[in-house]
Amino acid sequence: MMLRRFLVSVRRMSLARLLRRFGLLLPGLAVLALAAGAVDYRVSEAMGLAELQQTGHHRLDLYGASLEREIDKYAYFPATLDLERDVLDLVARGAPVAQAVNLYLERLNQRAGTLSIYVLDRRGHVVATSNWNRPDSFMGEDLSYRPYFIEAANGRPGRFFGVGTTRGEPGYYLSSPLTDNGETVGGETVGVAVVKVSLEQLEQSWTTVEAPVLVTDENGVVILASVPSWKFTTIRPLDEGTRRQFERTLQYNARPLPPLGLVPVRTVGSGADLVTLARPSHGVVEEATVFPVSGTFLAQTAPLRGTGWTLTVLSPVKQVSSMAWTRAALAAIGSAFVAILLVLWNLRRLHLRDRLRAREALQRAHDELERKVEERTRTLRAAQDELVHAGKLAVIGQLSAGLAHELNQPLAALRTLSGNAVKFMQRGNLEAAQGNLDRIGQLVDGMGTLTSQLKSFARKSSGAPRPVAVRTCADNALFLLDQRLRRAGVRVELEFGDGVVALCDPNRLEQVLVNLIANALDAMDGCRDPLLRLSGRREDGRVLIEVRDTGTGLPDEVLPRLFEPFFTTKDSGKGPGGGLGLGLAISAGIVRDFGGTLAGSNAPGGGAVFTVNIPAAPAAPDPAPDSDGEEARPAGDVECPKFSPKPCREA
Repeated sequence: MMLRRFLVSVRRMSLARLLRRFGLLLPGLAVLALAAGAVDYRVSEAMGLAELQQTGHHRLDLYGASLEREIDKYAYFPATLDLERDVLDLVARGAPVAQAVNLYLERLNQRAGTLSIYVLDRRGHVVATSNWNRPDSFMGEDLSYRPYFIEAANGRPGRFFGVGTTRGEPGYYLSSPLTDNGETVGGETVGVAVVKVSLEQLEQSWTTVEAPVLVTDENGVVILASVPSWKFTTIRPLDEGTRRQFERTLQYNARPLPPLGLVPVRTVGSGADLVTLARPSHGVVEEATVFPVSGTFLAQTAPLRGTGWTLTVLSPVKQVSSMAWTRAALAAIGSAFVAILLVLWNLRRLHLRDRLRAREALQRAHDELERKVEERTRTLRAAQDELVHAGKLAVIGQLSAGLAHELNQPLAALRTLSGNAVKFMQRGNLEAAQGNLDRIGQLVDGMGTLTSQLKSFARKSSGAPRPVAVRTCADNALFLLDQRLRRAGVRVELEFGDGVVALCDPNRLEQVLVNLIANALDAMDGCRDPLLRLSGRREDGRVLIEVRDTGTGLPDEVLPRLFEPFFTTKDSGKGPGGGLGLGLAISAGIVRDFGGTLAGSNAPGGGAVFTVNIPAAPAAPDPAPDSDGEEARPAGDVECPKFSPKPCREA
């Protein structure tokens, strides 16, 4: 029970408080436990590795003896062919006895159990072979480049491990010079006898042992291994010169010879090193063996007598490490448990005081968090207002070109009409001058309507909700985008019920509609017979406003991310906001502030439809004075001149 309370208390306290409370006690306990575990681990590991090293020496002796016995069994074979008269006549004088020698070599190969036996003349050409009657016979091949021929041609027995160039079969080659002592002075070499031996049966016996074993030749290439995938890999990197030599001699028949991946860790003793071997890569599957083929091993090596080969035994150390870790953990846990019992009596006294302090700290943190949340809320609301206004200014920047074109024509007309009025007054034609001045007044009124609408849209709204006529906001938005509608040849259909009044900020609702209509125009760019449909209706105390186009619609992968900030499918310079992906995000935030929702989907007949769902107002909108004190409606309540552009019609 006391231990359980101790663990609960420790879990509730931070590391800093533990160190402050217990001072050097806890670090001392930790150091004591770690020291006990480390000492026990080192001792256990050293004992385990010493025992494993002794076992490895026995394995080296056993494997080396079996390999030497297998090779020595065939060592005398090539030299015995020097006693056969037909063989000497064939290589020394070219006697017509090749078929008889072939049959003799075939019978000898079958009885000896070797891979092949063949005879080469002094030029290195095969003149007789045991596989004479096979499609892949060695007969007539030029093997003068092979090291075992060169050694025997110089009067020395040859020993060579390589891969056959004809059948691609690896084997151990034993060669011996053939001398005609009766005919040639000094026992001159007249040919070479070669026996190719397979060591595969020995390798098969190694697969059932407790530790993997491998044999490397003088080049560091693995030629025999208890794991088949290790064969023809290298235990050290090969330079380019060595690889070019292999290409000339075809010793490994153009095998790639990748590195085995043995990485030394540290030296344990004489001829024993700890190494790591990674798991096979490049799609190679580990073979099912009785020993591990990857991990950490104790590598012990020994040279093989009579060859340039090296025998390596890899003893897995996983069991030794596991046992050492287990003992170290038990030692650490035991020492820690004893030390913990010593501090339990102090924990009981401090427990109640800690709980009181923790409660006070939690209350202070709660109060501070409340204060920061309120401060951050005010900051985010101010930032959102600035972002909404910035989005509105971006739309104004896009509309400026159209408004400039709209004002250029009246200004030119004003210049002409004013000049004509002066001339009419000089001539005394006051009636014609008065007509020109009336026309000038009409043009000025129209220009004033354009600038007042733009000024109203750019006003930084307070955001206070009030009853707003939805149809008026739609007319104002269409008025601002009139030039784009005309240039694109878009037909407009309006369908608003009577008395559709929403409870919102008119200026911000107009901004939302301008953004949705501008997006619809972008979506219908290049479409034939584009149609824009705006509708509004009152339903269950809510106002539903729909903006529908006949564009390409919304892809399925876009729908879930439609209102994410900075997500856009537009080009970088297209649309309000420069294609930054902020238009819909800002609009969704505005509608959310109204207490409503903004949703987008694909229309059944094609194109996209965006639905604004906001609260309905109980009464009709009232006029409100603007900031200059003159009686004027806000953006949502300003009535534009009723326009009916050629491509537009009202449903």
